[in-house]
Amino acid sequence: MTELAAVKAALKTQAVETPSWAYGNSGTRFKVFAQSGVPRTPREKLEDAAQVHAFTGVAPTVALHIPWDKVEDYGALAKFAEERGVQLGAINSNTFQDDDYKLGSICHPEASVRRKALDHLLECVDIMDATGSADLKLWFADGTNYPGQDDIRARQDRLSEGLAEVYERLGEGQRMLLEYKFFEPAFYTTDVPDWGTAYAHCLKLGPKAQVVVDTGHHAPGTNIEFIVATLLREGKLGGFDFNSRFYADDDLMVGAADPFQLFRIMYEVVRGGGFTSDVAFMLDQCHNIEAKIPAIIRSVMNVQEATAKALLVDREALAVAQASGDVLGANAVLMDAYNTDVRPLLAEVRGEMGLDADPIAAYRRSGWAEKIVAERVGGQQAGWGA
Repeated sequence: MTELAAVKAALKTQAVETPSWAYGNSGTRFKVFAQSGVPRTPREKLEDAAQVHAFTGVAPTVALHIPWDKVEDYGALAKFAEERGVQLGAINSNTFQDDDYKLGSICHPEASVRRKALDHLLECVDIMDATGSADLKLWFADGTNYPGQDDIRARQDRLSEGLAEVYERLGEGQRMLLEYKFFEPAFYTTDVPDWGTAYAHCLKLGPKAQVVVDTGHHAPGTNIEFIVATLLREGKLGGFDFNSRFYADDDLMVGAADPFQLFRIMYEVVRGGGFTSDVAFMLDQCHNIEAKIPAIIRSVMNVQEATAKALLVDREALAVAQASGDVLGANAVLMDAYNTDVRPLLAEVRGEMGLDADPIAAYRRSGWAEKIVAERVGGQQAGWGA
């Protein structure tokens, strides 16, 4: 197989999971903006997700968020998804939107609140059993706003105990993906603020626990690719939540703010073997002012482009330059790959997969946008908290 053929073959195997909540209404902390045709139910979200997969060919799974996507029969929901050409992916828990969680969830000083939060997490594992999902994704808003508000070490003990209980409930082929975020909504301490804290807890728990890297959850200037390389080296990179940030956790379209960073991250993924392992590539974005489905299609395409460039890096030439101390030569190898226009290559790949070379143009011609605007009238649109 030629080098180019190998790149194309790899791109055809890529899978990017889309989040159910990205198809609903979202906005800033000041205003949630409604759009016509937005899904009202989990099934309508899956219908939209199926459109993304139909036009990109690489978005076969959809992450659910509980309780936003709560239904009576999860087996039936999984069957509904399969009938539309997609499958249910990661189950995302929610321990941040209940009044009881004002002072935390599984780190809360009150045992009754911790029990409530843990029962919800265990419910999410039950949902995994019903849907066939392999991943439980955990993010905690737990933390404190003021010095002395709570015992920092005690909160870590509670966190460890809670995670251990959920870990023991996981079945064969299931894993726990622990996400971190250095601030917001807690401003003084956050209980899982960085990759080191997440890694330490996952290491203690065992092989079924891995770290999720949300590309928007870092302080300005953080070298995310270093974190990715390190976690891959340790076998603890479970997946990504892809998005872009300018200031904080902006949840903008992946590759929109810094496409070069996305390329650098994907190069470390390719270099570390993560592209052919069980690392989950997921989107976690809020499309506040742009149309939902085209924005998600564009996001998937952005990940594809960054991946294609990463696969085109001449790793042999790079290794020679690095070994000889050729600083400029090594940098040039990376820049040559990054500056390659991979759109024609991806158009070829899509053509070979029986897809339109331009997924967004194909979606616009499909009439789906007009169809959902006409049909989804009345009812409660999905969105934050719904």
